[in-house]
Amino acid sequence: MSRVILHVDMDAFFASVEVRERPELRGRPVIVGGTPEGRGVVAAASYEARRFGVHSAMPTATALRLCPKAVVLPPRHGFYSQVSRGIHAVFERYTPLVEPLSLDEAFLDVTGSLRLFGSAAAIGRRIKGEILEELDLVASVGVAPNKFLAKLASDMNKPDGFFHFDPNRIAEILDPMPVTRLWGVGPATARQLERLGIRTVGQLRHYSQRLIARHLGRGGEHLWELAHGIDERPVICEQETKSVSNETTFARDIHDPNSLRIWLSELAEQVAWRLRRQELAGRTVTLKVRFRDFTTVTRSLSLPEVTDVTSEIRDTALRLYEERLDHPHLPVRLLGVGVSGFDAPSACQQSLFNETRARSSRVDSIVDQIRSRFGSDAMHRGGSRR
Repeated sequence: MSRVILHVDMDAFFASVEVRERPELRGRPVIVGGTPEGRGVVAAASYEARRFGVHSAMPTATALRLCPKAVVLPPRHGFYSQVSRGIHAVFERYTPLVEPLSLDEAFLDVTGSLRLFGSAAAIGRRIKGEILEELDLVASVGVAPNKFLAKLASDMNKPDGFFHFDPNRIAEILDPMPVTRLWGVGPATARQLERLGIRTVGQLRHYSQRLIARHLGRGGEHLWELAHGIDERPVICEQETKSVSNETTFARDIHDPNSLRIWLSELAEQVAWRLRRQELAGRTVTLKVRFRDFTTVTRSLSLPEVTDVTSEIRDTALRLYEERLDHPHLPVRLLGVGVSGFDAPSACQQSLFNETRARSSRVDSIVDQIRSRFGSDAMHRGGSRR
């Protein structure tokens, strides 16, 4: 039996949550991000703001020049995590096979749920409806035989989208699309394909896999498979946490090193907060960077001891960024920070005789307590995007 995969993607998630909490903002352009005075950047923008050209990762000052009437609100990541748990509770009514990609999107394998809940399209529409009814939020849903097609489908009719890939019409739907809709086709790869006369998925599909691989290497074989609608990757649902990470894909590539450092600090803070919430501490900090040409690199550094301390994770991520990147001058498309190599939670207490670490841990504890009581925007660290 072929797989049945759903990709659920919340529409303008951060901004939609804020509008839900403040109904007077409905219909108005809303930006979630840092202040223009603090060199902040946009974390999310409502569709009303996007009509003016505002997008995530844009400097807030630029966004306000494009859309002067926009309402700018500070991010509340702890609150968004709470809302995300409600969304995932809806997913788990229909399948235990859920692979979260971020707070606002996930893959679901519902192959084993069809007899119980009906067709794949029916399950997708029920999930979409229950999220709207219970959480007052809008999700776009893609239904397909694999992950690549499901993610493509969820983006077909945004916002408030729903698209079901008919397995018998995959080639008909894919062929007219620009080849840039395939995962891994950035500007550099697109230029290589254009030199072969390939601009659409259909044109790529009619070339031999061997020829594409000769020009693009192993990545070409993968692109050829995607052009045929082939993607064998399963939905991965790991019960045991092996790493905690946060990453963000920018709507527009970022070249400015200072902006990237600010984003790294923010991502490290989110990861450290999640570690402490789960009573985890890890030894290995990993930086993930995807450049404009879709080259993706990861760099890791193992620390002498496990940590959940914000400053240690942030400083290590920044060190990796400053010292270990192969292409530091290329614009960045995606940025991520992760921590792995977990030991028992008690292990993180072994070096508390170190006064610097003890002081940093106390600061983290105070910040966590304040945010738990008053919200995640009640206190901000220096160097964050807010």
